[in-house]
This record gives sequence, structure tokens and C-alpha cells, in this order.
Amino acid sequence: MLLDPDDFEGGRLPELLHQIRQQPVDYFFVGGSLVLTEHQAALLALLKAETPQVPVLLFPSHALHVDAAADGILLLSLISGRNPDFLIGQHVVAAPRLRQSGLEILPTGYLLVDSGRATTASYISGTAPLPADKPGIAAATALAGEQLGLRLTYLDGGSGAQNPVPAALIRAVRATVSTPLIVGGGLNSGEKIQASLRAGADLVVVGNQLERQPGFLAEAVAAVRSAS
Repeated sequence: MLLDPDDFEGGRLPELLHQIRQQPVDYFFVGGSLVLTEHQAALLALLKAETPQVPVLLFPSHALHVDAAADGILLLSLISGRNPDFLIGQHVVAAPRLRQSGLEILPTGYLLVDSGRATTASYISGTAPLPADKPGIAAATALAGEQLGLRLTYLDGGSGAQNPVPAALIRAVRATVSTPLIVGGGLNSGEKIQASLRAGADLVVVGNQLERQPGFLAEAVAAVRSAS
């Protein structure tokens, strides 16, 4: 489950927490493309207090988002783009704080995939997403990330994606790399979740749909179980 601190006051978090107590969640990812508010620390504290059994991983877009209260951090390198700030720049700034934080660091090759419309992630990063109909490009990019030593591969349509990452693209990446494969963006139905898992995703990420409809968590969990 991806939770954006900017939506912390959205009013649906109590209902989400109720759903989480009823349904299993493997991980919380906390972060977003902006994180303009001061709510990240409060959100982390709430998640650790209410659901201590679920690991909380930071999903950062800036060096300032490092917080030792989490369990770990997806150290994202935006390998689908060519903006040096998101390939290595923010990482250099964050490195001393990360060493001191004690967080488990998970170096992650992050690939934005065209989802049918512009997303906050592509706008903030100043990068173009990978073409959704060119699985070979995505596979070669993911392979380069693996060869550079990145330990996870994350295919993302971006927050509010109109379409999910295509199954053909997921299959191409899965056939090319051995790293665990995370897929997110546009997974707003059980059928789309199943399609991603059956194409080779090891972990699916849901966010916006749960903010709109917390009860979707039960459908998402059922879809994961049926696909396994």
C-alpha cells in the first residue's frame, strides 16, 4: 500500500486503517512525488503504532524525505530518465543521513512507463516515461539497472495512472532480470492486479484507488490470492 503524506488529512485514513486490520498488507510505502506537507513523520508514527507488524518503507522523491522512524527505504534511481538529479544527485545529498539513519537501504531501479497521460512523477522529474508499447526498451533498461547492482526493479505508471503497465512489458522485463519485480500505477481493479502478477510481478502497489475507496483493499487481497 502506497500512502502519500500530502493526503494525510484526506479523512479516509481511519477507514483505511480499519480495512488494514481486516486484510493483510505486506508493506507500506510512504512517499510521493511532492510531499509538500509536514505530515510524513506523523504518518510514520501512526502506522508504526497501529500496525507494527507491517514493514514501512520510504518511497522518497527528495533527500529531505529520509526519516529513521521507517524500517527501510527504496533508494530509487530513475533509470528510465536522463535527469542526473534523480539518477544520482539526490542520492549524494542523502548518503550521509542514510548512513546515520540505520534504515535498511534497498537500491531500486525505478522505471516510469507511459500510462496514457502526464503524471506528477514525470512532471517533477523532468523526464519522459518509457513507451508502453516498447517492451524491449524497458527490458534493456531494467537489465542495465541490474548490471549496475540495483537490487529491485520497479515498473510504475505513476500516481493516478490512466492505464497500468502492460502485461507484455512486465513479461519482457521479468524474462530479462532476476531481481524482484515491483509493479504499480493504475491498478484499480482485481483483474488488473491479477494480470500484473500473472505477467511476472512479485509485488503490486496500490495507492490512489484505496484513497478513493478503502474497501478496495479486500478486492485487491482476493486478487493477489487468486493469482498465486
